[in-house]
Amino acid sequence: MLNIFLILLLQLIYVPIYTLRTIFLVKNVTILASILGIVEMLIYVFGLSLVFGGDKNLLAMVVYSVGFGIGIILGTKIEQKLAIGFINVTVNTQSKNNDLIDTLRRNGFGVTVYSGEGRDSERYRLEILTKRNRENELFATIEHFEPRAFIISYEPRKFKGGYLLDRIK
Repeated sequence: MLNIFLILLLQLIYVPIYTLRTIFLVKNVTILASILGIVEMLIYVFGLSLVFGGDKNLLAMVVYSVGFGIGIILGTKIEQKLAIGFINVTVNTQSKNNDLIDTLRRNGFGVTVYSGEGRDSERYRLEILTKRNRENELFATIEHFEPRAFIISYEPRKFKGGYLLDRIK
């Protein structure tokens, strides 16, 4: 029975590490990804030896699989808390809300404002690049000043220069 708990525990450690390693590779954090890969493989081999060693218990195989599924959820939650990387947020408003723009800039967000022609009137677009761990704060600020704003958030794969990078260095 101790082996069953150990198998579950190993999966709850292994799979989040696997998830984070994959995300670090996508975000080009290769040194950390390779270190996690070493730890991941040690746990993986040890866990499989427990599952397939001895009497090849069906319960051990089921626990291994269930642990894998739970580990994916756990790894995803950890990554969301870490919020590694950057996001680019595009905000479309019907008016040039200087209070919003000034507040965002005071709070350390780089904001570029564009004006354009909408169907019924002039529209304003705010482009904001920030760290992912500030996404909720940014959205809350925008919604406070512009509850009807149209907001799009996406992760840029690569960028160079600009206000945000100057502040990080």
